[in-house]
Amino acid sequence: MQAGKNKVVSVHYVLNILHDGKKVEADSSAEGSPLKYLHGSGMLLPQFEAHLEGLGKGDSFEFMIDYFNGYGERDEKNVAGIPLESFKDEQGLIDYESLQPGKMLPMVDQEGNRFQGIIVEVTESENVIMDFNHPLAGQDLYFSGYVADVREATPEEIDHGHVHDHGHHHQ
Repeated sequence: MQAGKNKVVSVHYVLNILHDGKKVEADSSAEGSPLKYLHGSGMLLPQFEAHLEGLGKGDSFEFMIDYFNGYGERDEKNVAGIPLESFKDEQGLIDYESLQPGKMLPMVDQEGNRFQGIIVEVTESENVIMDFNHPLAGQDLYFSGYVADVREATPEEIDHGHVHDHGHHHQ
């Protein structure tokens, strides 16, 4: 069976990016736990799925996705200062331990939209500088790995648009 629309594809992968001219690992599938996805559901980068299209169990892959087709360019307009006051909890206290540079925080805007931001610094003027670019924005992505399995998706997986592993329940 080959990777294609409405197939559940399991892959072991390593993602490298360039750092100081050398490839360094940025992410990988966990040992013994491949990435499982519903091919064609739009959950992964379109170019990632396109490179795996037609591959079957045991097939290896190695390809590059340029930053434009990956997570786009870094945009400095996505770096913002947020008043320290915004990080107060219900008791009006600020957990300074959670405001360390490099830490990713879940955020919610006034419209209730959820997104992630990375803390760049906490300034003396009581602002938290946050970067809302994707951590891999501006990076070319170098993938390698192999297809661990391909199977037919269940009607429920197709209907829900994602893979259901054992124990998966919707509330």
